[in-house]
Order: sequence, then C-alpha cells, then structure tokens
Amino acid sequence: KRVGKQFSVVLTECSPDRVGVVEQARGLIEAGIPVTFVPDAGVAAVMERVDMAIVGAEAVVESGGVVNRTGTFQIGIICAALKKPLYVAVESYKFARLYPLHQRDLPATVLRNGPDDNLSFLPEGVAVSAQKCDYTPAELVTLLFTDLGVLTPAAVSDELIKLYS
Repeated sequence: KRVGKQFSVVLTECSPDRVGVVEQARGLIEAGIPVTFVPDAGVAAVMERVDMAIVGAEAVVESGGVVNRTGTFQIGIICAALKKPLYVAVESYKFARLYPLHQRDLPATVLRNGPDDNLSFLPEGVAVSAQKCDYTPAELVTLLFTDLGVLTPAAVSDELIKLYS
C-alpha cells in the first residue's frame, strides 16, 4: 500500500526537438504516476490547475538564472503571474560563471523549412525560429534543488565561489 501524497505530472512538449519527453512519460507511467502531455502553446491554460512547476536546467548562471529548453521562461512568467512556485532540479556541475541578462544573450538557431522536416506546410522562404534554449531570470525562480542542498537563486554565486576556489 502506498503512503503519502498523491500527485500527477503535467509534461510539456519541450519544443523544438522534444528531447526526453518519451522517456519521461514512460518513466512516470511505469512508476504509477498519472501524466498528462501538454503542447508548449497550451501551458498557460493548464497552469491554474497545478500547485507548482519543477523544471530541469542545462545551466544555472551566476545570477541564479536558468538556461534550459525553450519554454522554461514562459513557465516562469506564468508561475509568477499566478503566484505559483517555480523550482529547478539541477546538479551543481551545471553551475556556470556566465551572465546572460536577456534572451538575446543566447545564440539563436534559425532553421529553414525543407522537404525533410515537419514544417512542409509553410510556404517556401519562411524562416523558422527554433531556439533550443531560453533564459529564465533568477527573480522567476523560487528555489533550486541541487546535490548541494536546497538553494535560493542568490546563493548560486556563493556556491560558484566555493566550487572554483
């Protein structure tokens, strides 16, 4: 018999390449955790029904901001608007002494539609912005769950000093 809280997971699309979505969904189902898939464009519509958001990170920068798959920034904005906590689960080896301040500080990947992609419905010559990562500022992050413990975004700078001293 299971003891504890019952919960379900809303799994987002993770555009443009859907990295890890199938594996995450399979792992949650195998663990007996109910999971609902939501396209990135539908995140705002379901956020009123969630208690919190937990995201991963490609990197955590010195300011405590997060570089992660595209869509994390919008989740952070929605969480802030709805007064829901945004937690980041990340290993400390992903802490970086970088300091992006805006989305434009990240390199953009621009793809053109061609015969082998899923964008063949677009007319010839349409450029597609398919940035793989976005930047979520520290003020949108509630806490970071790390191998070093639970940290506030402001504590990341101190941890970087300890790691690189």
